[in-house]
Amino acid sequence: MFKPEPFLTRLAFTASDRPEAQEACEALIARYGQASRTEAQAIVALGGDGFMLETLHDNLSGDRPIYGMNRGSVGFLMNEYSEDALLERINAAERAVIHPLSMTAIDADRREHRAVAINEVSLLRQTRQTAKLRISIDGKVRLGELSCDGALVSTPAGSTAYNLSAHGPIIPLDARVLALTPISAFRPRRWRGALLAHTARVKFEIMEADKRPVSAVADNFEVRDVVEVHIAEDREMALHMLFDAGRSLEERVLAEQFSV
Repeated sequence: MFKPEPFLTRLAFTASDRPEAQEACEALIARYGQASRTEAQAIVALGGDGFMLETLHDNLSGDRPIYGMNRGSVGFLMNEYSEDALLERINAAERAVIHPLSMTAIDADRREHRAVAINEVSLLRQTRQTAKLRISIDGKVRLGELSCDGALVSTPAGSTAYNLSAHGPIIPLDARVLALTPISAFRPRRWRGALLAHTARVKFEIMEADKRPVSAVADNFEVRDVVEVHIAEDREMALHMLFDAGRSLEERVLAEQFSV
């Protein structure tokens, strides 16, 4: 469990394989030094949002905060890049606590696959034919048949990612809800999804799975030919991200709702 320290000075830098990220990493290490992962008080991730997700997945213990700087193509989860006053920025930063989703996917051979999703768990059709899903919430069937390209369950932190592209709602970080969003729903055509309590346990059953195969994806972990998928928030797992003062993740999520 992460415990705040009086002043963070020991940093561990990590970077994506993009040339600009690698160059930034070398420059920052030369200026601030490189602590080992066991000694570091904070991790500095250099890259884009995809690399930030990778870094979070590599540090699921949540025992040290992660401060990202944008050296990639998308930087919603990242701070602006600057080599100056890095220790001061990190120590003045605002903290965001992320609770990821746990996924248990059962494939056609009845094998269980478990994974963690910081953004979302997505169910996606594998062929030209639409997927048919039965959706249950807390043990009660709420939608007997959804014909669609897929569906997803998103955390508040992930609500501005794939969920938003699928026309799902943007969720404030402290709202304590999850978004259940269809992807290109065909029947019922007007169903736009639901907001669920963060304690909800979601179950997807794949109908006609042999004819209409579906894959389940937890961030970047994919299981193909699933027949059943269970999703719930893991409140025992807490990941800590650092954002520059005045540019908190809460502020970014709010501002995104007014962007045009």
